[in-house]
Amino acid sequence: MKLPAFAVASIASLLALPAQAQGVSDYLARIAAIDDSGPMLNAVLAINPDAAKDEAAARTIAGPLSGKVMLIKDNIEMAGPLATTAGSLALKDSVTGRDAPLVARLRKAGVVILGKTNLSEWANIRSSSSSSGWSAVGGQTKNPHALDRSPCGSSSGSGAAIAAGLAWAAIGTETDGSITCPASVSGIVGFKPTVGMVSRTHVVPISHSQDTAGPMTRSVADAALVMNALAGSDSADSATAEADSRKTDFTAGLATAGIKGIRLGVMRKQAGNHPVLLALFDKALTDLKAAGAELVEIDFEPSPDMGRDEFAVLLYELREDMGAYLRSLPNKTGPKRLADLIAFNKANAEELRWFGQDVFEQAEAATDTVAYEKARANSLRLAGAEGIDKLLADNRVTLLIAPTEGPAWPIDLVLGDHFVGVGAGSLAAIAGYPHLTVPMGAVEGLPIGLSFMGAKWDDARVLNVGAAYERARTVAVPVPSLKRWGE
Repeated sequence: MKLPAFAVASIASLLALPAQAQGVSDYLARIAAIDDSGPMLNAVLAINPDAAKDEAAARTIAGPLSGKVMLIKDNIEMAGPLATTAGSLALKDSVTGRDAPLVARLRKAGVVILGKTNLSEWANIRSSSSSSGWSAVGGQTKNPHALDRSPCGSSSGSGAAIAAGLAWAAIGTETDGSITCPASVSGIVGFKPTVGMVSRTHVVPISHSQDTAGPMTRSVADAALVMNALAGSDSADSATAEADSRKTDFTAGLATAGIKGIRLGVMRKQAGNHPVLLALFDKALTDLKAAGAELVEIDFEPSPDMGRDEFAVLLYELREDMGAYLRSLPNKTGPKRLADLIAFNKANAEELRWFGQDVFEQAEAATDTVAYEKARANSLRLAGAEGIDKLLADNRVTLLIAPTEGPAWPIDLVLGDHFVGVGAGSLAAIAGYPHLTVPMGAVEGLPIGLSFMGAKWDDARVLNVGAAYERARTVAVPVPSLKRWGE
């Protein structure tokens, strides 16, 4: 790790730190003890050498985020000496000198950027058999609740870092599940905003239709605070044209928001069949009902065409959007198109040590614009107008709820991830609608999140209901063990 020299306290004393340390030096010591050594979480990829200096300046900025220490996923650019690698050796020297607008907004609000988090390389879009949390630059991120279990999704380092108390909050990015899944399995809050609420400029892309950044925090209130800084229009990102008119004070009324009389659609078929997980979900429903919510059972089965067409969209947009991003980089000698990345990987054995690049290769061949446009229209219709919108209207409910994901599976670099088919987050991802996950307990010590999904631009309401559930929850949420599962 790229840490400045300082005296490191014993691991035992660092593990006794409060869940949220206060300053840069506290977090650096904790990173040195449990990310770089000891359990070696590999959640933090690089440290901002200017963090201490930035902290002094940030504390002069008035506001609730003054001096708050955050990490950002390493597919988001920040000014300074750190590269933005997306986890790939192909970009290990990509120091752009640019702050992504979302980073500039955080700094303006008084946030201190401590450094970059590890991620699933290229946001988990390179291979169909990848292991979440692995990158050639950072190695394999571990889950703080069970070191041999997956941290899930591409924002794996951000989720693991916040669960382990390595920063106050982190920024992740999501195309489909990459904020919500790592948040769920790490036992933290993750919020995927409406696509277009937060700028994507200077963020390594997959899909302009579905990509967004969002906060990963230890509470819904903290996520709302971060959203107040992140949200807003960016002239360089046309998707955000409405953001200034749609954003609000996401913290307003949050502390007292109730759910009495609010109708919530219960997506029972998306809860899986694990008896302990189902019992946990039922307890969450009991807590919601006790707080006054009206629960409406939803009978929903997604069309297989939705996922098929989503994949077609991601392939086409990956080739187009990645090429445009690479050509925007100041480094004139680096890769300029997806084909260059494919060639680089073939020439560098370390990149393909554990799994291949079949998805990259499919994307390079996805050039049929007419087929792409048809797939986008159909997937958007099935997830949006005939998906979330229809379910909300037909059942007269405010939000949809379901478990976010199943328990974290064992890390498997040979065979890749083992998703268990729990949750309905693809609906919100494809439609571009808000999706919040809040911890609801654990299965055998492995955290499980509860998802709240709403209509487009209904971000504030989703956060309010999630905060109300957080207060009503009667089940204890697990504390990271920093051990292997079962030890």
